[in-house]
Amino acid sequence: MNFHPLVIALYVSSALIGFMVLYAVYFGAQILGKWDLRSGSELQLALERKTYLISSLLAYGFGAQLLSLFLFAFTADQLHPFFVGAMCAAGTLYVNAYGYPALILKVINFLLAGLWLLVNYVDNRGYDYPLIRKKYSFLLIIAPLIVLEVILQANYFLRLRPDIITSCCGTLFSIGEKNLVSEIVALPGFPMKLVFYGSTAMALAAGVFFYRQGRGGYFFSLMSAGTFVISILSILSFISLYFYELPTHHCPFCILQGEYGYVGYPLYISLFGAGITGMGVGVLMPFRRVQSLAGIIPPFQKRLTLVSLAFMIIFMGIVTYRMVSTDFVLGG
Repeated sequence: MNFHPLVIALYVSSALIGFMVLYAVYFGAQILGKWDLRSGSELQLALERKTYLISSLLAYGFGAQLLSLFLFAFTADQLHPFFVGAMCAAGTLYVNAYGYPALILKVINFLLAGLWLLVNYVDNRGYDYPLIRKKYSFLLIIAPLIVLEVILQANYFLRLRPDIITSCCGTLFSIGEKNLVSEIVALPGFPMKLVFYGSTAMALAAGVFFYRQGRGGYFFSLMSAGTFVISILSILSFISLYFYELPTHHCPFCILQGEYGYVGYPLYISLFGAGITGMGVGVLMPFRRVQSLAGIIPPFQKRLTLVSLAFMIIFMGIVTYRMVSTDFVLGG
């Protein structure tokens, strides 16, 4: 299994991303300590020449980081036939103690990498690199998490054993278990629908208000983050049931399979896309008054808002279409 093409691809991509991040951290430490745009020293000129190259490398690296989340989920799903008891990625990730921690860390790093890319995009368009210290300080927070992810992912794949009997998603995501997931899937369907559609409507309204008035960016960002979390809870609580047409099947992974038209991929891509772009509006709010960015950030935030709203509508549209097009009726 360690020689499976998808596993090798994840090994290679994670190693390259880790190397890029560590090299960028080394360079970033010099930036934080010695960057002075007013100086004409040889060191400052060398830092200025390198910063665009490093930013470009990190942009590709973090772009690959975004893709690796979906590749990891796809790989885990493709490996499930090797394990007795596994029906999808849920069982494969449960084979050892590293699968789910690696997945959770990948989700966190996906969001952080996406936000860093937005800050980097804006900074590269300022004539004086106004956010260079801030983005490399941000990188110092992300770097240890990237390294930890590489370690967890490597341990997960290296410790896979085909003779291990794992649990199926029906067991892992069932109401009877005493864990946090069981508490989530036990959330009543109708109240969760109200919370889901209510939070999405508020996020859409906040986005439209910010786009038209240029105010309320923090609130829109907060609503985007809240809607992101609520949507994940809703997938576990009631959304997944409509795709499976089973009142007890709460698995968030089976919808990634061909049996369900791979609908999970557009569903999750739109969810994460809405989350990153919506939260990105708030991340950029403190820098709107930076002189070199005054004409750059506001229109860019408006574009982010439109993208976020579009992703929200796509996600809600997929969910709603499935709910009204199936004969399945959810009680409670």
